[in-house]
Amino acid sequence: MATTTCTTNTPKIEEKPKVLVLQRINAYFEGVLSPHFDLIKADESSLPIPAFLSTHCRHIRALLVMAPIGTFGSSLLDQLPSLGLIACTSAGVNHIDVDACRKRSVAVTNAGEMFTPDAADHTVGLLVDVLRRVVMADRYVRNGSWMLIGDYPLGSKVSGKRVGIVGLGSIGSHVAKRLTAFGCPISYFSRAPKPNYPSYTYFPNVLDLARESDVLILSCALTDETRNIINRDVMIALGKDGVIINVGRGALIDEPELVRCLKEGVIGGAGLDVFVNEPEVPEELTHMENVVLSDHRAVTTPESFKNVLELAIANLDAFFSGKPVLSPVSC
Repeated sequence: MATTTCTTNTPKIEEKPKVLVLQRINAYFEGVLSPHFDLIKADESSLPIPAFLSTHCRHIRALLVMAPIGTFGSSLLDQLPSLGLIACTSAGVNHIDVDACRKRSVAVTNAGEMFTPDAADHTVGLLVDVLRRVVMADRYVRNGSWMLIGDYPLGSKVSGKRVGIVGLGSIGSHVAKRLTAFGCPISYFSRAPKPNYPSYTYFPNVLDLARESDVLILSCALTDETRNIINRDVMIALGKDGVIINVGRGALIDEPELVRCLKEGVIGGAGLDVFVNEPEVPEELTHMENVVLSDHRAVTTPESFKNVLELAIANLDAFFSGKPVLSPVSC
């Protein structure tokens, strides 16, 4: 009589792709990403990052960058010889040496336009607040000064202000569209004229743009060329009633000079979402009634967080599947 041997086929558990994360990741992000990827978290190691990478990560093919990490360049790339993708959840990638990545055939992706509508909304909010003094009037009412002293000083109208935008990219063009609805003439500076926006006036340099503007809005990337692009000469050209709004990067402005110009009345006010040494903010700015400050939150809403994580997952999935990534950084 033959003996039948029964065998049980155990389904093979598919291994999730390994993704390196250098910074501490919050619980929400980890909860969204963990079902898709095996997250290798450098912050859980007692080793310095270079030693951790050299010891544990030489075969890692993808890196997820959740926030600026200094400059990620050749020295760190040397520790990751198998790396093929750096997926950033920020729109700006000035913290990544993109040229070094390109030379090593490492793709870099960013948040694309996921943050654009929220950044544009916040930019307009800062401008309205600076000109109409919304925050300061709120404090004035809350502390009882309206009843004790009388009306708070008048602000200035927003409608009709001549707006100059430094960097008419994705965010800048969305800001322009919103402020056009306020009846604001739009001018801009960028590396080249934008033929898609014939109704906006192009200036080949920031100094001339400032001379013809009541408001300067900074929404360009931080590069060697744009670092401190707003200096004292530009602020003098903008004038004593002029306002600067910065939602790009803190180092687009000569920050000590900005403080001096505000104190001296060289310009009229500022709305700042970004600073040179975040989270440090020059103390003088916190005491100025013509300055509105926010903590680098122009792009962040629950909706934008969800959208950018979905894009990061899609970029990683595409990379591991051998497909083109969705939001490559080309320069």
